[in-house]
Amino acid sequence: MYEHFFQCPYCWEEISFLLDSSVAEQTYVEDCEVCCNPIEATAKFNNQELVYFDIKELGQ
Repeated sequence: MYEHFFQCPYCWEEISFLLDSSVAEQTYVEDCEVCCNPIEATAKFNNQELVYFDIKELGQ
C-alpha cells in the first residue's frame, strides 16, 4: 500500500488516502476524514511508483 497526502478540495485540510500500488490504474470514492465529503480519486502507477494522482469533488 502507498499512502498519498493531499489537500481536501472541500475543507482544505491535509489528508491521505491509502492506494494499492499493485493496481496500475484505479478510480474510487472515499470520504474526507475531516469533513466527510466524498472525493473521487484517480491514481496511476508505473512499476508500483505513483505517476498520476487527481481528485474531484462529488458535491456537498
